[in-house]
Amino acid sequence: MTDLPDLSQTTGEPLTESQICGILAQIDLDILNLLRDGKLAALKYSAPGAGPQTDRAANLQALLNARESYQKLLHSLPLWQTSAADLSHT
Repeated sequence: MTDLPDLSQTTGEPLTESQICGILAQIDLDILNLLRDGKLAALKYSAPGAGPQTDRAANLQALLNARESYQKLLHSLPLWQTSAADLSHT
């Protein structure tokens, strides 16, 4: 499957608070795994057929940037929602 050139042909609902929290938890796990056992060495690595080489420090920075974005998204959600009932039909 080829990559999409843009998002114009995609649809979806906004992420819920619990979905954002799940994404943050996964990012936190990925960060923790990078930090464990000296895995943040400047060693370059790549997966076969997965594209260019990178290093773990660059991946950590990307994860931290993604975490910051999702944290801002979480904080931008409304703290409470209101609804109204139509009682004129009773």
